[in-house]
Amino acid sequence: MAESHSVNFSGPKSFSTKLKSKCKETLFPDDPFKQFRNEKHRAIKALQYFIPFFEWIPNYNLKLLRYDVLAGITITSLAIPQGISYAKLASIPPIIGLYSSFVPPLVYAVFGSSKHLAVGTVAACSLLIADTIGQKVPPKKDPTLYLHLVFTATFFTGIFQTALGFLRLGILVDFLSHSTITGFMGGTAIIICLQQLKGLFGLKHFTTKTDVVSVLHAVFSNRKEWRWESAVIGISFLIFLQFTRYLKNRKPKLFWVSAMAPMVTVVVGCLFAYFAHAEKHGIQIVGDLRKGINPPSIGYLNFKSEYLTVTVKAGIITALIALAEGIAIARSFAIMQNEQIDGNKEMIAFGLMNIVGSFTSCYLTTGPFSKTAVNFNAGCKTAMSNVVMSFCMMLVLLFLAPLFSYTPLVALSAIIMSAMFGLINYEEAILLFKVDKLDFSICMAAFLGVAFISMDIGLMLSVGLALLRTLIYVARPATCKLGKISDSNLYLDTEQYQHAQGFPGILILQLGSPIYFANCNYIRERVLRWIRDEQALSNSKPDVIEHVLLDLSGVSTIDMTGIAAFREILRILEAKSMKMKLINPRIGVMDKMILSKFIDVIGKDSVFLSIEDAIDACRFSLQKEKHQNDLSDISA
Repeated sequence: MAESHSVNFSGPKSFSTKLKSKCKETLFPDDPFKQFRNEKHRAIKALQYFIPFFEWIPNYNLKLLRYDVLAGITITSLAIPQGISYAKLASIPPIIGLYSSFVPPLVYAVFGSSKHLAVGTVAACSLLIADTIGQKVPPKKDPTLYLHLVFTATFFTGIFQTALGFLRLGILVDFLSHSTITGFMGGTAIIICLQQLKGLFGLKHFTTKTDVVSVLHAVFSNRKEWRWESAVIGISFLIFLQFTRYLKNRKPKLFWVSAMAPMVTVVVGCLFAYFAHAEKHGIQIVGDLRKGINPPSIGYLNFKSEYLTVTVKAGIITALIALAEGIAIARSFAIMQNEQIDGNKEMIAFGLMNIVGSFTSCYLTTGPFSKTAVNFNAGCKTAMSNVVMSFCMMLVLLFLAPLFSYTPLVALSAIIMSAMFGLINYEEAILLFKVDKLDFSICMAAFLGVAFISMDIGLMLSVGLALLRTLIYVARPATCKLGKISDSNLYLDTEQYQHAQGFPGILILQLGSPIYFANCNYIRERVLRWIRDEQALSNSKPDVIEHVLLDLSGVSTIDMTGIAAFREILRILEAKSMKMKLINPRIGVMDKMILSKFIDVIGKDSVFLSIEDAIDACRFSLQKEKHQNDLSDISA
């Protein structure tokens, strides 16, 4: 028989020690300061840790610069049409979209930890800003006030993101599950595509609402405004853009064709509009784009109480979505290179670039997937590619911006629609349906809520459903009956491994979650039901079970309500002449059981280090009782 080891009943740790440990595990699970402990130059290491730019710049060389310059120029060609297009989506002047690809990338290059992330504006947040702020101040009614509120919302986005990073509260972003993001992006893509029908058909009157029904009603109720010229040009551009995407998917080495396609669309559209006098044929153009780099906007931030609610709301919602999307994208590309990024550093970098952006006439920026993918495929080596993009954008703003004033709105609509098609991930939705119906329901709640009600309500519905599922898992934790695999010391779930064998008179149950007020009643009832089920299976006398073993190795913590439930289980079992044994309670559980005197109630001889030790003790007890009963029968 294997050697039996004793259970550690040492005194509980002090409150301050436990608090320090809990705070460390909650806020610093990656132990970021470990690298400084044995370092001579701690100040330099700390500077490199908090400002990643100083970590990679000392080893930077011309060979790396060659790759980063190529990648930076490539993503600039995508940033120009996307900047103009997404600014239009946010109902702000197109030049703001170009400004947003100049200053924020410089900030990210200093504070960001990802080598591959390319900074820029994104469609979902652009539309969400327009939808949220536009309800309070319609952009057509007062465009100046609307723009100032967009800057203010961007400022609040940056403050919220930076605070999350400094307080290491990235856990909040985790509440936006993969299913929620998939559904939200799909629903957003649908309504954005439908809204582009305004530009595609050359409509002058349109709805400010974003739901599918309102948008389709606006499109068909204004049929008299449809322009066939605009539709033909838009569909031609859309076919061209989709063909380049198809080419990229078939031959990944030709990724640059798809990356340059939006820029080609803008250039061709500008030339066509200029030489064909497109405005005379009902084809609308972007209009005035002034030369010059970002003017300061810190004086335009509006903190008046009547607008504060809407700007804070827009800032917080877009902050969470931008973080979830940006960090997920950065991690995805880092994994491809067997690298890691620090999510909290990314939050701080995103926050700082949005704070600085709000001071320099920029609106919300994050790490868009399309631009990051192009940056990665173009061979970027460091965040210097963002600096190169920023420099190229500065040249555009200083010398070339007016040339893009002839860009047809229908060309921008085609660019946006083409980008949105890639966000409708129906394959992922099908996979969710096959793997987990509840995950699929969460995805569809976001998709249908965004598409048919509004973006914020769709997001809240999905997050609410995800939280409800989490509460169900917490309130109804998994328990299972264990049996032994023959010729081994393994004790596994008898439902999963049906050949696992039990022991006469002994019931082994495994509890696999924290035990506290929300689930202790369920655990008590479930344990008693396991006992009833086991007795029913035996078809013999009701006292067939004499020992109930509870494996607590998966229970990380317990509260006083949970301990009270254990006391009640113990009383019920003793009334039925059964004995309860505890197996391997973890340190947090053991401390509370000692402090609450529960260990004294159940007895130290009823707590075991392993299932094997507990079974040996139970068998010895059963044999002893049987021997005593035999002696009693003989004497009788």
